[in-house]
Amino acid sequence: MRFFPRLLLSHLLVIGLALGGLFLSAEWIAPAFYRSHVEQMVRLLGPEGASLRPDLEMGMRMTLTRALLASLPLAVLVAAGTALLSSRRVVRGVQLLREGSRDLASGEYARRLPEEGRDELADLARNFNRMAAALERVEQGRVELIGNVAHELRAPLAALRGYADAMTDGVMSPEHAARSLVREVGAMERLVRDLSLVSRVEAGAVELHPSVFAPSALLLATQERFEDAFAAKGVTLEVRHASNLPEVRADLERASQVLTNLLSNALRHTPEGGRVEVEAERASVCVRFRVTDTGTGIAPEHLGRIFERFYRGDPARSRLDGGSGVGLTIARGLTEGMGGRLEVASRPGEGSTFTFTLPLASVPPPSMPRREASAQL
Repeated sequence: MRFFPRLLLSHLLVIGLALGGLFLSAEWIAPAFYRSHVEQMVRLLGPEGASLRPDLEMGMRMTLTRALLASLPLAVLVAAGTALLSSRRVVRGVQLLREGSRDLASGEYARRLPEEGRDELADLARNFNRMAAALERVEQGRVELIGNVAHELRAPLAALRGYADAMTDGVMSPEHAARSLVREVGAMERLVRDLSLVSRVEAGAVELHPSVFAPSALLLATQERFEDAFAAKGVTLEVRHASNLPEVRADLERASQVLTNLLSNALRHTPEGGRVEVEAERASVCVRFRVTDTGTGIAPEHLGRIFERFYRGDPARSRLDGGSGVGLTIARGLTEGMGGRLEVASRPGEGSTFTFTLPLASVPPPSMPRREASAQL
């Protein structure tokens, strides 16, 4: 049996039981209400009143029964009409949910249900719409990810084919071609490695090994790593920090990875003769690390999206400049996983400032946050 007739019959059954209970209750308790009136009538009638008591009680009972029977058709009609309207409304909501679920199952993630009223059906429609929106974001992320990965792989694959053809045609020596092939394969390996890491970062599945260390140790190690690269490009690298900075609790290797990513970006976008400053200072319950460059800067319309996977403010910038497009996504995920925050401020033509924080050693380490499903690979 379909849901609507089953629901309507259920309502009618309840109405029938309610009317039956009403009649039985009326017959049972009605004498208690009219008995005093019968006694008054018997007293008013005098000695003959006692013999009329059964007739008087029977008359009262029959009058009540006739009144209930006379009102029964109208009561049944009103109750049945109400049950019909109520059943249709409930069934309509169920039908909309069924149709919406069927559309979602077929891939129509843009489907939404009307959110009318304040009852449970309206709550169900709102929750359905939230679920549909989440699935739509997941689908959009999946499509964007496939497109971005295909785009990132297209260039090295084309280069590999070009080098192979050049070597086959004798245009390029095998030794020269081999070096180029190794470079392109290395780029593809880096992309796969970054994709694997960003997937684990967004899923909150990166294993961290927190330890207590001095911020100066992180800064000095990173400075030693980048000194030659900055000098080779002609960019000044300046590292400053207070001598009495408190120790922080974080994964030293991952914190170094975050700072390395920020310095790599700063070096990449700062022209020769520019300057990059790295500072560290205490801020409440954390230590704030700041990387400031005098590079090209970021336009305001791109600031809100630079932490997204594969997002590049300048579409003309290719992967050949050294970035895989997920470095900032990884950096933000790692920073948040260690209990900190990563932010950016920038003005076109004046450079950018990336700031990330790490909690003091006295602050308990947080658990790795899990992002919503739409952000997962």
